Amino acid sequence: MTARLDDRTAPLEVEGPGAPPRSNGELVFAEPWESRAFGMAVTLYDAGVFRWPDFQAALIARIAAWEAAPPAGSCWSYYQHWLGALEDVLAVRGIVTVEEIGDRAGTLAHRPAGHDHRDGHGHGHGH
Repeated sequence: MTARLDDRTAPLEVEGPGAPPRSNGELVFAEPWESRAFGMAVTLYDAGVFRWPDFQAALIARIAAWEAAPPAGSCWSYYQHWLGALEDVLAVRGIVTVEEIGDRAGTLAHRPAGHDHRDGHGHGHGH
């Protein structure tokens, strides 16, 4: 079974291995980055960058690989798999390289927590 966000957006599984977390039928995001990763994938799909079945297959493969051999000490994170699947389809399409993804992830990982949401940071949140 699938649900559409609206007529222009990606079909999302309601059930099955690729279904996003929901509560009372609504998508659930535990952290802001999760909703951003979700939005990036849907926006790139809407822009025609990749086919949704390709993304779904990559997501299911990521989840299956983790379930088959969960890394020691790691916790389940649906949106980590979502983001990994997005990276996979973009790399396969030649949009970004694995090296570019790694470089950018390293840069972002070294930023201080909450760096972009301090008072007076000057990019228009009504502060």
